[in-house]
Amino acid sequence: MSQWFDVLGGLGVFLLGVVIMTDGLKGLAGDALRQTLTRFTRSPYSGAATGAFSTAILQSSSATTVAAVGFVGAGLLTFSQALGIIFGANLGTTITGWLVALVGFKLKLDSVMLPMVLLGVLLHLFGRGRAKSGGLGLAGFGLIFVGISAMQAGMSGLEGQVTPESFPPNTLLGRFQLLLIGVVITLITQSSSAGVAAALTAVHTGTISFEQAAAMVIGMDVGTTATALFATLGGAPETRRTGYSHVVYNLITGLGAFFLLIPYVWVWQNLAPGVIYTQSEIALVAFHTSFNALGVLLILPFTGAFSRLMFRLVPERQSGLVLQLDRHLIKEPVIALENLRVNLNQIAAAQFQFGHDLLRDKEAANPERLQEIKQAIEQNQRYLDEIHTRPDSKREWSWLLAEMHAVDHMQRLNYRLQETQRAQSWRNSADLNALGHELELGFAALVNGVSENGAWSNIAERASSVAQHCRDFAQQGRELVMAKIARGDEDTVQGDTLLESSRWLHRVAGHCWRVSHYLSEAEMLSQSEKMSPAEKMPIEPDKVPN
Repeated sequence: MSQWFDVLGGLGVFLLGVVIMTDGLKGLAGDALRQTLTRFTRSPYSGAATGAFSTAILQSSSATTVAAVGFVGAGLLTFSQALGIIFGANLGTTITGWLVALVGFKLKLDSVMLPMVLLGVLLHLFGRGRAKSGGLGLAGFGLIFVGISAMQAGMSGLEGQVTPESFPPNTLLGRFQLLLIGVVITLITQSSSAGVAAALTAVHTGTISFEQAAAMVIGMDVGTTATALFATLGGAPETRRTGYSHVVYNLITGLGAFFLLIPYVWVWQNLAPGVIYTQSEIALVAFHTSFNALGVLLILPFTGAFSRLMFRLVPERQSGLVLQLDRHLIKEPVIALENLRVNLNQIAAAQFQFGHDLLRDKEAANPERLQEIKQAIEQNQRYLDEIHTRPDSKREWSWLLAEMHAVDHMQRLNYRLQETQRAQSWRNSADLNALGHELELGFAALVNGVSENGAWSNIAERASSVAQHCRDFAQQGRELVMAKIARGDEDTVQGDTLLESSRWLHRVAGHCWRVSHYLSEAEMLSQSEKMSPAEKMPIEPDKVPN
């Protein structure tokens, strides 16, 4: 019984090591994953290469897949390009098997790895920045080999008690049963890497035969799609489409691998008789890599057709101003912030257009449209409330604060846009005419800047100019109105209405400035790793007049 505890405990340590190493490597890489995927993905083929490379480095296909989903939602990648990344991620996961087979079994490193775990933990506890994340990765790396050693010791103790005869036979039906066992193992461990490591250990110790282990590994590849599928339920169309793509692709690959198993054994037996059984762990990991590589090579030429199939299964959803706010992406703050930024840009454009129509008294500036904008802002606000980061992640922290400020001023601007009477009163006063026309022209310039896909830094610069001019015109207009009231040339009630209109025009210009400024800051943070984008802004937002 103690041997089973060793096997299960070793599997648990291995799985813990993979999780810790992945977290550490993600922290160590910083935003390198995002930059690599967006920079080198120009087609499904290059996407497959970058997806395989990123997954091999990070040891996490889920991190790569989530990133791809986020970039599609943000418009940085097409769905076809993202499919290449997903296909490649499947191939990248096989590197774990090679690590186990070539290093874990060939070299007895468990006694060396224990001090490495301690070193990694100390680095994580006392280090800073990337050293802290690097320590976590080092500790996880060491735990992987400690877990392999424990599993190997436990299975060695089961020799004679558990044999290949204890499992379904090497027949068509038996291999299908073993495939289902592989699916169940992956559902329990939530990691195909852990299942593959257990299968490699079992075949290495002679607990199961090569064919039995291969059938289980195929099942593990199919079973890993369940995690992605469950994670995408109820998500945005892009997320569900990606989850379904993963399932369909792995089912196709698994079906092909199931029927390739016998020809694979035949080739080995003809080229190197008996080696497939004396070096079963190498043959098994080679089989795992081979059928995944073959699947990628066969599917890539048909990526377009595959993409169209996925769009048929999950059609686009018309969602007005709100594009993709998928809560499954929140665990990756950079991706969530990028998706939110794209949404906020669209909402800001809608507010500028509404303000322009309102000043020109157009029918498009109706309460229904303003309510739609309000609901979109509120939905983005709720999504923003779920994104969390820390001040030591300087770029993410600054980015989050910029979007919080942008949403805050959007809400204030939307409140001002409800005051239709104040928005129209300037037309009845020659004293406020210059101010009203200045804001009207300013809205027009902002609308044009957005429609031309201009940089938000340019839009913010124009908004700051408008806000300063409105401040000057408002001061002059208020003095003229108050002078008329004092002389008795203006009715007090009408004079107060004009003063309120002056304040409205001035404050609306200020909120447009602030919205543009913070969206510009978010845009700069999205495109650069430099941590002081606010220093590049010509005017600080707290200097905008209230």
